[in-house]
Amino acid sequence: FVLPRKGIYEINRAGDVVWSYLDNKVSHDADRLPNGNTLVVFGGGDGMSDPQVREINPEGKIVWAWYAKDHFNRAPFKDIYNEGWTHTNAVSRLPNGNTLISPRNFNLLVEIDPEGSVVRTIGEGIFHHQHDPEMLPNGHILVANHRRPHRAIEIDPKTDEVVWRSPWFERDAAPVRDADRLPNGNALITASTKIVEITIEGEIVWQLELKGVKFRNRKDRPRLGFYKAERIASH
Repeated sequence: FVLPRKGIYEINRAGDVVWSYLDNKVSHDADRLPNGNTLVVFGGGDGMSDPQVREINPEGKIVWAWYAKDHFNRAPFKDIYNEGWTHTNAVSRLPNGNTLISPRNFNLLVEIDPEGSVVRTIGEGIFHHQHDPEMLPNGHILVANHRRPHRAIEIDPKTDEVVWRSPWFERDAAPVRDADRLPNGNALITASTKIVEITIEGEIVWQLELKGVKFRNRKDRPRLGFYKAERIASH
């Protein structure tokens, strides 16, 4: 798990820290790769000279990094700053060996090859402060979008066509932070005051809500309430 602006910790069932990597620019996301390395986002107050993603081996050595400045040191991106230059908030290694990165402030996703070159950008003009992109088995991408209305969006990255939208979340529940496609085809969506499972048709079939809680202060909503949720398979 990640503690933003602190670092990454791996703990065992007894609560002991068995591995950690500390850096005050760690933010949002860390994934353990099949090779034992850890893919980490560095978007907490990042600057143009910083790497936005690093791959770190078990000994804490940086074995791979990606710098947004190599591709986005140009208008309209170079003068952006909102909690960092890119405030990158998600990264995942794709089955084809490429890497999917979410530089939140750029309002798009970037797919890069192992050498760090941009293969394509995704969602320009559609996404707004997107969170937690998930590559689906059909090749589409599901994201939690921070544009009013706040909702989950499924997009075909080959065409940038929006193929599905969830119902919008009312202001008191916003922002939407996480969206996962479940094996049954439904979507599990996390907003600040509720977690809902909805069908493709938009019907809510399950939800968990913080009773009587409303974050009316704009500064409170991002840091309080629910942030992510994941459906755990039964055994």
